[in-house]
Amino acid sequence: MLAIEATGLAKRYAGLWGRGGQDALRGVDLAVPRGAAFGLIGPNGAGKTTFVKALLGVVRPSAGSIRLLGGDPEDPRVRARVGYLPERLRLAAAWNPVEILESVARLKGVRLPRAKALALLEEVGIAHAAKRRTGGFSKGMRQRVGLAVALVGDPELLVLDEPTDGLDPLGRVEVRNLLGRALARGATLLLNSHLLAETERICGRIGILVAGRIVREGPLQALTTTHAEWRVRFAPGAPEEALASAGFTPGAGGAHRFTGDGPATLNAALDRARAAGALLLELQADGRDLEEVLTAAVADGAAASSAEAVP
Repeated sequence: MLAIEATGLAKRYAGLWGRGGQDALRGVDLAVPRGAAFGLIGPNGAGKTTFVKALLGVVRPSAGSIRLLGGDPEDPRVRARVGYLPERLRLAAAWNPVEILESVARLKGVRLPRAKALALLEEVGIAHAAKRRTGGFSKGMRQRVGLAVALVGDPELLVLDEPTDGLDPLGRVEVRNLLGRALARGATLLLNSHLLAETERICGRIGILVAGRIVREGPLQALTTTHAEWRVRFAPGAPEEALASAGFTPGAGGAHRFTGDGPATLNAALDRARAAGALLLELQADGRDLEEVLTAAVADGAAASSAEAVP
């Protein structure tokens, strides 16, 4: 079952008086399984905001199709099953958080007893200000209210745009824990963020959008692993000759590196090292972080766009 399914999704914004125009999305194909934590990343102007708007039924595609929780994004019954946190969050300054949550619940057509509203505010760490007008809130406090709004009705899909923006490090940890609980109950998460370290901590799958196209998509580990290379640390006193014979070469910080065809080759080398008296302390697959993956993807996407522009 898919939470999000886009096929050939395109969106072109017309220019003034029908002249010019801009292609924000150019044939996006994307399938997000239910229960997944999916991170959508890309440079400014890549089309991420337009994709989210199409997903929520705010803009209509120029071509292609998009399905949300198996239904039409413009169907109010489908939208009621979605929780959304926009990047530029605006709250009614004269209302308190409880009044805001109750208003959203009425729009969604779901019941929200006062006790449940207070529980939501407690979960996001803003219950102490439940009766205060939001006009005097800091950015971090507004962000917490926005997260509570997104959670109204226990949505099946959470679409969050920069959910940890304005929060201190402890607040970011709290949000990660909150999202972990939502995923544990079976919700799907679409995270749109420029904070790549946060995306790596939260999401198991990543899609990279560049110039209106998905140029990379898949499990985080598959995208960040470059080749069959591992970083290995042995206990002090390991026999260096035996390690070298098994294929381990000294690396930085007292660790060793091993390059092989796959896990079977690695395990055979480890067996030889252990037979010679080496004690394994740490084993880590070598790879790139998400920033390096994004940088390479943007460069490849720019090269592809330049090639298309050549007549």
